Amino acid sequence: MSSESTEQHRALASKKGPLALAIVTVSDSRTPDTDTNRIFLEAAIAEAGHQVTAYRLIRDEPSQVAAILDELADSSAQLQLWNGGTGISRRDTTYDVLSRKLEKVLPGFGEIFRMLSYEQVGAAAMLSRAVAGTYRGKIIISTPGSPAAVRLAWDKLIATEMCHLAWEINR
Repeated sequence: MSSESTEQHRALASKKGPLALAIVTVSDSRTPDTDTNRIFLEAAIAEAGHQVTAYRLIRDEPSQVAAILDELADSSAQLQLWNGGTGISRRDTTYDVLSRKLEKVLPGFGEIFRMLSYEQVGAAAMLSRAVAGTYRGKIIISTPGSPAAVRLAWDKLIATEMCHLAWEINR
């Protein structure tokens, strides 16, 4: 279900070789050993033929979110996959920090993510503040921290388009 030009772009993008990705988990309770999202993403990224070049586990503190975003913008990671901190509680600030810093927002990511999430969790999908965009030549993707949300975003959106996204931002 895509256009001829989209297929051409994907074909060109796939010839660029493996991508470098960073994983950032935002959580006040997880540890590297209990971070099931990191474990899932590392395996999925490797299975797709790409590599994780950075992993950070941080608390949902605005200063930490901003610092890691800047740090990883200077790294080799072409895509940053953020999970957690996207809800509406007082502690959820990741979405707010990232949204203020994004240079170009990809509103379709959040819209499609919520549509797909609605099929799984119903009206609670409206609580999701998933967002994606660009920052200093990198693709930033931020999803809720639930393992189901991370898998949904990976399986339905990220895995199929990450090479295309990386190619587009660098052409």
